Order: sequence, then structure tokens, then C-alpha cells
Amino acid sequence: MAQRIEVDALLDKVIELGASDMHMLVGEPPTLRLHGRLHKLEEYGRIEPETSEMFMRDISPPRAQAEMEEVQGADFGYTHPRARFRTSIFMQRGTVSVNMRLIPYSLLSFEQIGLDPRVQKLLYAPRGLVLVVGPTGSGKTTTLATMIDFINENRDCHIITIEDPIEYFHKPKQSIITQREVGNDVPSFSTGVIKSLRQDPDVILVGEMRDLATISAAVTAAETGHLVFSTLHTTGSARTVDRIVDVFPFDQQEQIRTQLSGNLVAVISQLLLPTKDGTGRVAVFEVMMATPAVQHMIREKKTHSIISAIQTGRQIGMNTLNDSLYDCYQRGRIDRNEMLRASDKPEELLEKLGERKVTVQTKAE
Repeated sequence: MAQRIEVDALLDKVIELGASDMHMLVGEPPTLRLHGRLHKLEEYGRIEPETSEMFMRDISPPRAQAEMEEVQGADFGYTHPRARFRTSIFMQRGTVSVNMRLIPYSLLSFEQIGLDPRVQKLLYAPRGLVLVVGPTGSGKTTTLATMIDFINENRDCHIITIEDPIEYFHKPKQSIITQREVGNDVPSFSTGVIKSLRQDPDVILVGEMRDLATISAAVTAAETGHLVFSTLHTTGSARTVDRIVDVFPFDQQEQIRTQLSGNLVAVISQLLLPTKDGTGRVAVFEVMMATPAVQHMIREKKTHSIISAIQTGRQIGMNTLNDSLYDCYQRGRIDRNEMLRASDKPEELLEKLGERKVTVQTKAE
């Protein structure tokens, strides 16, 4: 008879070890991502097909199981007594696989995530669009949750979140918070944004700007007097602006540039890197605030010049990725190789180090 894995006991181990993810794959033991590296829980042995299917059914709500039957995959949130998990179930090689990403109940402060406290002033903006961007697993959701919690504690607002799935649960403090889940409470991100405009919001969080309809709805919401937060899977402010514009048909791109230039408040681009001592990960950030100079660059298709505007805006809290990487290196948080690997302009960092030739070692070396 196939082994049945006790869900909460396995997830307790994920929490206690401080893993970010748990992968369940037939033919392998449950595998954790610890500080960016994979770690197999050999004590469970190799997972059999029946075991992974039982585990999936133990954690999945009926809606997700029905979706799994229909389209061979589903995403949802799983509530454990000690944490939340963003969960994805899917088929591979005809067997069930599971990924569960840990979302702690405790929210982090600006200091804990390493974001310049001067960014907090952006959260008092009466309207506009704030984007947190970066690759998958870079901590975007955690940064947004910290920002929403700051508004919740310090402003008298109605905050509406549209998420897929709901990850961090927020309790009302000075603000009231309405959290809506795609698939359960609303059919799509774009519909959620459009409908939210009739629900007296001050602040709207859109979990992800995945498509033209959602991007258009988010920009319109910002333009009509709301402070809108969202994410994109891009890196860097210039690429983020270009990505948004490129989603639109050519004959609408001029209009969206004008809308963005007038409504973008900030783009925060982030990466998560392994620490030098191997015991955790540290976030590094590029922070761009939409100053008049940046607005002009967006309007005039000069996004390649945005990096120079960031460099001249350090005194107001702007920051290049290289600045953040070099600061982490100087403080001993990351090693030289990791600093250079993560940079899109390593030659600038080598100049700071007094070196000329780029020599980035591989992990194998």
C-alpha cells in the first residue's frame, strides 16, 4: 500500500528549516529550496504516484480538484496553523506534482526586507501606479505585503486586493481591507480591478499585471484617482516601461506612454541573492521614482536614459541595482562573485573595486 504523507508534519519541517518552497515529484523524495539551493528530504523515500495524488487531494479544495481534472493544473492558497502556502498542483509525465511556496503569517518591516525607508513617502501618494518587478521568487509579494501593511497602519483608507491566490492575510488597522481571490471571488484580475472602482477604494493591489486587459484596467484606475500597486516579471525600470508599452497595439502605444508618464509613481526592481555565509538570502533593489525628468523620458521614448536619472536622484531615495549590490558586498552580505553575477553592468563594479578584467567564477569552480 502506498505511503500517505501527513501534510502538516511535512509543512512543519518546511517552516522549521526556513525553506521557501517544497516540491513533490514522483520518483524523488520531497525536495525543499533552502536559501536558493535544493535539499532532498531523503527520510521520506521516493514518492510513488499514489502518494503524490493522495497528498494533492488532502490539500486541495474541491474547486482546485475540479480544475485539475479539467485542465491538468490549479493554483490556490493552503492554510497551515503556522503559515500560508501558495500552492500549485499540476500533471507531469502523467503523474501529479505539487509545489508549495511558504508565506509566513508575520509581515516584514522595511528594515527587515532591506528597502530604503525613504520609499515610505511614496505610500502617501493620493493616486498613481507603483510597480514592484523582478523574476519569479525574488520577493515581490513580500515587498508589496510590507507596503500594504504600512498603509494599513498609517493611513485611513479602503484597500482592495485582487490576488491569485490570496497570500498574506491582512487584518484591518487604521484602514479597512477587502481581499478578493481570482477564481473564488472574482473571475479575473481585469474584472476585479474594473469592479473595484465601484467599491469606494483608495488603494488597489493587483497581484500581477499579466495581460493587456489587466494593465489597461490598472493604469485607468491610477488615472482616475486611486493608488494602485502591482507586479510584473521584468527586471529594471526601463525594461518595465518598455514591456508595458509593447503589450499595447502599435496605434495605442503613444497614448499609453502619455498615461504612464503622468501616472507612474515608482518602479522597484528586486532580486534575492544567497548570503555570503550561506544561511539565507538578501534582497537588492533598483528604485526609480517618477520625477519630471523620468516622466519626460517615458513620454519621449528615451527609456534608455532612465538609469542616468536614477543615478542623479540618489538624494531623494533612488538607487541603481549596482549601488545596492556594491553596498551589500561592502557590508559582507554577499560575495564578490555573486555581486558580479547579479549585475547587468559588472564592469562598473569592477571599476569601483579597482579591477579591469571581468572574472566571474562559476559555482563549479
